[in-house]
Amino acid sequence: MLIIPAIDLRGGKVVRLFQGMFNREKVYSNDPVKAAKHWARQGAQFLHIVDLDGALKGVPKNLKAVKDISAKVGIPFEFGGGVRSIEMISKLLELGAQRVVLGTRAASDPAFLKRAKKKFGEKIIVSIDAKEGKVLTEGWNLGGAKTALNFAAEIKKAGFKQLIYTDISRDGTLSGPNIKGVKELLEKTGLKVIASGGVSGLDDLAKLKKLEKKGVIAVIVGKALYEGRFTLAEAIRVV
Repeated sequence: MLIIPAIDLRGGKVVRLFQGMFNREKVYSNDPVKAAKHWARQGAQFLHIVDLDGALKGVPKNLKAVKDISAKVGIPFEFGGGVRSIEMISKLLELGAQRVVLGTRAASDPAFLKRAKKKFGEKIIVSIDAKEGKVLTEGWNLGGAKTALNFAAEIKKAGFKQLIYTDISRDGTLSGPNIKGVKELLEKTGLKVIASGGVSGLDDLAKLKKLEKKGVIAVIVGKALYEGRFTLAEAIRVV
């Protein structure tokens, strides 16, 4: 099971939000490359980069950080936030992202999702961002009737074998991951899951590690690492 440090970007800075609320932001670094290098030194094999400005605006706004991290850090990363066209997926891959994360457009346009999967294959992954079981889009500001399980079924139908699952109500709260929600996705979809949101300590990682045989392949960790609840090296040892 892989531990993936998160680098959330807003205005060129590394930040964390509380439950995705933009008015509850904490800045951890003014230098995304420095942050990425730090996680690389700690043993990260992969990074999860999110463009929060892009998620709100509908088009990535922190592409300089993508280029710089690709050129100066030397470990693979995935990038998401405002990616809503085939052209932007191509551009991000050209800039150095190993994988592109789709959310809003994938949730609202199944035909686009199928088209993107056909063109890019495993170079894209879909993120289910849900609160109380319902999928939120547009920077987690817009909710609809679609449930996480409905969306997961669409993702599977489009040919994907894995997804990212974030419980928004846990994200940035250090309150523990939604183990029940992760289990439900695993059991009802058969898809591999990258779990995200709420990790607060090494015990949480140990709980998710127990689900590895059922399909949890990685955990994205943000605030707990930035707040020093544990080191990345400690997390890697646990899993």
